[in-house]
Amino acid sequence: MRFPDGFLWGAATASYQIEGSPLADGAGPSIWHRFSHTPGNVAEGHTGDIACDHYRRWREDLALMRELGLKAYRFSVSWPRVLPEGKGRVNEKGLGFYERLVEGLGEAGIEPMVTLYHWDLPASLQDKGGWANREVVGWFSDYASLLFRRLGDRVRLWITLNEPWVTAHLGYATGVHAPGMRDIFAAFRAVHHQLLAHAEAVRALKAEGRGEIGITVNLGPQHPASPSEEDVRAAERWNSYLNRLFLDPLFLGEYPGPVLERFGWALPEGWEKDMGRIKEPGDFVGVNYYTRAVVAHDPEDPFLRARQVRQEAPHTEMGWEVYPDGLYEILTWLRERYGGPKMYVTENGAAFPDRLEDEGVEDEARVDYLREHFLRAGRAMEEGVDLKGYMVWSLMDNFEWTFGYTKRFGLVYVDYETQRRVVKESGRWYSKVIASGEV
Repeated sequence: MRFPDGFLWGAATASYQIEGSPLADGAGPSIWHRFSHTPGNVAEGHTGDIACDHYRRWREDLALMRELGLKAYRFSVSWPRVLPEGKGRVNEKGLGFYERLVEGLGEAGIEPMVTLYHWDLPASLQDKGGWANREVVGWFSDYASLLFRRLGDRVRLWITLNEPWVTAHLGYATGVHAPGMRDIFAAFRAVHHQLLAHAEAVRALKAEGRGEIGITVNLGPQHPASPSEEDVRAAERWNSYLNRLFLDPLFLGEYPGPVLERFGWALPEGWEKDMGRIKEPGDFVGVNYYTRAVVAHDPEDPFLRARQVRQEAPHTEMGWEVYPDGLYEILTWLRERYGGPKMYVTENGAAFPDRLEDEGVEDEARVDYLREHFLRAGRAMEEGVDLKGYMVWSLMDNFEWTFGYTKRFGLVYVDYETQRRVVKESGRWYSKVIASGEV
């Protein structure tokens, strides 16, 4: 399958996962800095203090991107590195890091795709309620506007929020991610305020009159475990909660019915008055796709009265089923439900038990995984999906949130003790795909 000329083949990372030096040069702490330093939250007590040392080795990593032939690089800005208190005073040294990175990407002919928020909220703002405090809408809009002014002449593609569902659900409802809360009311305030913050940031960039902006959401098909009405309805509840929770308000101006039926009481008072302002999808949708779920009704589950049923199929190190058809399903579902928006795959990849042997990493399983997903993306494009690019997760092995350094997703292997980088077989294969445009 041949992809069109100009298709943006790239790779993705996130600030806390690769940068290290989280408090260097005047940066403030983030919620993930606090969370990872709290015993019991992250595997083996790992933190992002060093990570891939990208903050100091970015030139070396830029050389790797050039070696791979990347057309684009998606990265995120650390909000507390730029605004240590989350608002007000600008940390010029922190902002200067991103200015140099963007300049280096431009010189290398690599398109920067900048994510404004990839989960590392300034801790000082969490002390004021974080995403559960409506004031966060203004804080985020001011932060976004600062970056638009300082980087907008060199950055064309912007993403407001990465996986806001994860921020709300894992961060505020279940407490698995930072800030580690278990408060359903805070979770749905976080949902609503992230939607408002996205819309305000879109309007702020439009006021600047340059660039394109979208949101990145984590999506996956929710298949019923059987044809029974109970399982079908359980799968639809999960589809509404996972796939439609943010997209329906942005495109249609309304929350999904099944979500309102189950959790409408947890939304902030007067939420209905905001829906007209929230209806602001932006210029594109970023799709993070990793797997599907097979869902069965479960009356014992207190959340959605549903549970996932593990399938007899290959799984990644994360325990996620390898299901390439799901990417095709999601891309075509987006086209049909929301009127054919422009899209980018902003994350797709897999963790496997990589081993560095004889100066290389033979990760054929990852090559197979990516090939099959690329082919499904191409099939969706042949059927009219307006897909403009594909960012593989991840450029290099990194801090995988609560799993610490125990899972490896990278196209490039990182020896965390020496910070040595080694391009994996998948990276070399991907480089050939980029050069030829063929899979």
